[in-house]
Amino acid sequence: MSKNDKIKIVILVLLWAAVFYPLYPELVREWLGNSDNSHAFIVPLISMYFVWQRKNALQLTPITTSLWGGGLLGVSLLLYVLSSAGGLAFPARIAMVTSLFGLVWFCLGKEFIQKLAFPIAFLLFMVPVPYSLISLVSTPLQLMATEVSAALIGKCSIPVYREGNMLYFMQTQLEVAEACSGVRSIMALTMISFVFCFLSRDGWWRRAVLVIAAIPIAIVANIFRVTGTGVLAHFYGDGVARGFLHEFSGIAIFIFGFAQLFAVFFLVNRKITNDIR
Repeated sequence: MSKNDKIKIVILVLLWAAVFYPLYPELVREWLGNSDNSHAFIVPLISMYFVWQRKNALQLTPITTSLWGGGLLGVSLLLYVLSSAGGLAFPARIAMVTSLFGLVWFCLGKEFIQKLAFPIAFLLFMVPVPYSLISLVSTPLQLMATEVSAALIGKCSIPVYREGNMLYFMQTQLEVAEACSGVRSIMALTMISFVFCFLSRDGWWRRAVLVIAAIPIAIVANIFRVTGTGVLAHFYGDGVARGFLHEFSGIAIFIFGFAQLFAVFFLVNRKITNDIR
């Protein structure tokens, strides 16, 4: 890749970024205003790291063109215009990512997009999931976490009565709020699982195991958090569900989930090493 080619690529990316500038202010406000979306700040940095990791291979890749990429770019821009006119933020944000995919495919060719498909697709994690979609998942998870936690607390010889998403103890009561449904952990661990997929060796099924494992790990970790909070609430009151201890338990459970996911990553890659030997 010549110096002129690099300059052209930078110009194209800057033009692409300028086209979608109207989306940025509200997008950043959602990242700052909702802790469920706070991970989005590091998504572009991780994506750029993925690109940097492949810089040597990219410099040796010939530049061609693709009409398929041009078609995807055109459709994405049309979706962006229509979504913006209709006040639909989510499709417009998805179009921002797919248009970048189409731009690279159209201007640089098939071999380039094969190497950059994962880093570009990873940018989808910076797009906040609509609350209407989250609520469809969070409510069943919220009730499941409450039910399973009540059963586990009962196994500890602690009297507890469950009604909906409420846990009633002798001296206090505890509400398993929507924020404790585990959706946040699922989103964060799923993103991390994709990072592990990039770091993992070849084998599509191994990457599938990593992604699929993130969901049950997050659910189990969240149940442990609710159960532990319930046990503490029985002895020390519902104040443990608020303030520093509540935030600390969230961090501790996330570290626990990360460790479990890393263990899956280690075992999968260890299996690969044994196969090679």
